[in-house]
Amino acid sequence: QVQLVESGGGLVQAGGSLRLSCAASGITFSRYTMAWFRQAPGKEREFVAAVTGSGNTDYAVSVRDRFTISRHNAKNTAWLQMDSLRPGDTAVYYCAVDYFVSRISYTVGTYDIWGQGTQVTVSS
Repeated sequence: QVQLVESGGGLVQAGGSLRLSCAASGITFSRYTMAWFRQAPGKEREFVAAVTGSGNTDYAVSVRDRFTISRHNAKNTAWLQMDSLRPGDTAVYYCAVDYFVSRISYTVGTYDIWGQGTQVTVSS
């Protein structure tokens, strides 16, 4: 059974940092692109960042230079380091896996497996 489990969310003041983790099980983790999406209340789920199995990365413009995505294939884990957080970053953050090897997609429907989400709240 394929499973993604996020952790690391919480409440932080503006300007602070959080590190989200996504632990994968039941898949050959190193083959696939891992991504982070987020969904704020009343808004659609949106792309945040992604990393391919070989380490290529891409970011949404709104988080570039503030967030860093990484992965450790042997540990079946991906992380999202979030610095200089803003109230606008408040959302439920989800990790996801795309079974199409080596591409980075910005579309929710492309991704095959999703975690349950972790809440990030940034206070002003």
